Amino acid sequence: MGLFGKLFDKKECSICGGEIGLLGNRKLEDGNLCKTCAGKLSPWFDDRRHSTVEQIAAQLEYREANREKVASFAITRTLGEDTKVLLDEDAGQFMVTSSSRLAEANPDVIAFSDVTGCVLDIEEDRVELMRENADGEEVSYNPPRYVYEYDFYVTIYVRNPYFDDIRFRLNSSTVSVEERKAGNATTIRLGSAALNFGDKFDPKQSVEYCQYKEMGEEIKAALMQARQQAREEKVAAEAPKVAVMCPFCGAQTIPDAKGCCEYCGGALGK
Repeated sequence: MGLFGKLFDKKECSICGGEIGLLGNRKLEDGNLCKTCAGKLSPWFDDRRHSTVEQIAAQLEYREANREKVASFAITRTLGEDTKVLLDEDAGQFMVTSSSRLAEANPDVIAFSDVTGCVLDIEEDRVELMRENADGEEVSYNPPRYVYEYDFYVTIYVRNPYFDDIRFRLNSSTVSVEERKAGNATTIRLGSAALNFGDKFDPKQSVEYCQYKEMGEEIKAALMQARQQAREEKVAAEAPKVAVMCPFCGAQTIPDAKGCCEYCGGALGK
C-alpha cells in the first residue's frame, strides 16, 4: 500500500473499538484514540502522545469515577471570573472550570491535601505609541508614550497521576493601560475611564490591574490555607490517642472524634 493509501486507511480506536474518521485520530504511543474518547480525558492532561493504551484506559476509569465526585460536590465558595475555582470546604476539595454545566464538563475534583503549591504570574508587555508627522512618517511622541498590556495566570501545583499542575488565565481579555501626558500630569486611559497620577505614572495602579492581582492572590491564599488546614487535621487524626480522666464521670477515656468522653459523652475540651 502506498503512502496515499496508508493516509486514508481506516483506523480503529484502541479504547472503544470504534472506527476513526479521516481527521479524528489521536495517536498514542502504541495505538490510536478517537476524538470522542480523547474528549473524556482531563483538560489538564497534556501528555497523550507519549501515553500507552493501558495508561489512557486507566485515566478514563479515573475520569468516570470523578463524575460521582462532581455529582456530590457542594459549592461553598467561588473564586475567579471566567475560569472559576470552586471550593467544597466541607469535603476538603476543589475544582477549576469555565463551564457552568459541571456534570457535562466533569472537572477534576482535587483534595486540598493534594495541593503542593500555588503561584500568580503576571505577564507584562509594553508597546510604544507612535504618531504621524507632517511627512506621513510614524515617529515617537516626546516624551515617548506606551501601552502596557497584562495577563494574569494562576498555576496550582497538585499531586495527581495524570497532571502536575492546573494553569489558567484570570482575565478573559488582555488588560491594556495606555499612558498619556497632559501638562505635568500623567493619565491612564481605561476605555471611557481616566485615572490621574500627577507627575508619576504607574500602570500597576490601574483599576483592572489591581482587580485581577487581588483575585489571583485571593485564590492562592484560599488554597494554601485550605491545604495547611487539611494537613494539620491529617496529622492530628494520625497522632496516638492518649487516655484522660473525664471530669464528668471520672472514667479513664480516649476522646472520640468530637473530643467527647466515650462513656458519658461529656465534652473534654482541648
